[in-house]
Amino acid sequence: MVRLLSFAGSTREGSYNKKLAQLVQRIAEANGIEAVFVDLKDYPMPIYNGDLEAAEGPPERARAFKSLLQEYQGVFIASPEYNASVTPLLKNTIDWVTRVRAKGESGLEVFKSRVFAIGGASPGNYGGMRSLLQLRQILSVGTGALVIPQQIAVPRAGSAFEEDGSLKDEGQQKLCTDTVEALAVCAKWFKPS
Repeated sequence: MVRLLSFAGSTREGSYNKKLAQLVQRIAEANGIEAVFVDLKDYPMPIYNGDLEAAEGPPERARAFKSLLQEYQGVFIASPEYNASVTPLLKNTIDWVTRVRAKGESGLEVFKSRVFAIGGASPGNYGGMRSLLQLRQILSVGTGALVIPQQIAVPRAGSAFEEDGSLKDEGQQKLCTDTVEALAVCAKWFKPS
């Protein structure tokens, strides 16, 4: 049975991207797919520093987050957009997780052995699209991850969500559902090379 994990590159209370990641969890569960939302505020890590890594190794929360990722075949990341890119929090999390290595590993295995989908929500008109381009590159090129082509970008996020957490726009809600379903199908059949 496929299991999905969703999280956002934000720890802010009321984050639109947390709302999006939680919506992904609810859509998955409504379709009979086991899914969990996690908050990166529960996985605080220092800013990546090679000297710190050499002295102390990867932080315990990076090890814990990598272990969590390993439990799920599909991962959805909701990415806020900061200055046309991903948040420092999200990039730092990915960077530290790649530094958690067992003997003989590159640190990228956790990314290469599961399927990712991405989405974003923004108060602007582009729905975080520029951060999604950057995140797709980080995951695909930087870590070797398989990122499905389906994605969701929610513009004008301040007024995009219903009180129950669904999206007001039916087309956007369907796109989100289609993205979750595509992630689940791909994760079910994905066999890393």
